[in-house]
Amino acid sequence: MRCFGDGSELYERYHDLEWGRPVTDDRGLFERISLEAMQSGLSWLVVLRKRPTLRRAWRNFEAEKVASMTEVDVRRLLADPGVIRNRAKIEATVANARALVALAERGESLADLVWSHRPARSVAPRTLDDIPAITPESTALAKALKRLGLRFVGPTTIYASMQACGVVNDHVSGCTVRAEVEREQRDAVRRMGARSGVRGVGGLGRRTPGRAGRPG
Repeated sequence: MRCFGDGSELYERYHDLEWGRPVTDDRGLFERISLEAMQSGLSWLVVLRKRPTLRRAWRNFEAEKVASMTEVDVRRLLADPGVIRNRAKIEATVANARALVALAERGESLADLVWSHRPARSVAPRTLDDIPAITPESTALAKALKRLGLRFVGPTTIYASMQACGVVNDHVSGCTVRAEVEREQRDAVRRMGARSGVRGVGGLGRRTPGRAGRPG
């Protein structure tokens, strides 16, 4: 059984092959956080359908290239029907890229920051209704990102990013890919810990249930 996605080939592939699979590189994390911010107020399927165009328009979400964008690029994007044409979100994505470039120039990593907020323990949700919309970890990470100068990174958006990037495993207990995703996450934590000191059981504490979070 799948947690979600049945009936849409695109959504099924996303569920089976991407959602919850660990993303441990800065470029990949910037893309996922950006897409989650762009999705706000829209169906996630809209983002999935536009993703190839979004990658082209946003220079494959390479932070240095996005950071160099100017008002001319903003106007170009606002006129492009293949992207999500919201000025605030476009300007935020450029600002976020500049903040991440500055972070890298200080010798720090977005990946290390994100994965340091992995919760210490988690329980497999029985249904999607058991999945919270925010957690103490997503709230703390959102605050840390905002201190760096990032925008559109509230705790709900950030929790969705943590789900998508495999920082947490919110595949439900009966899902056909949950065990495989869990193994991949453990392997990712070991690799991250070896290179940067991310804790194997990491983070700030146990997740607390709340309003169900949407897959994204």
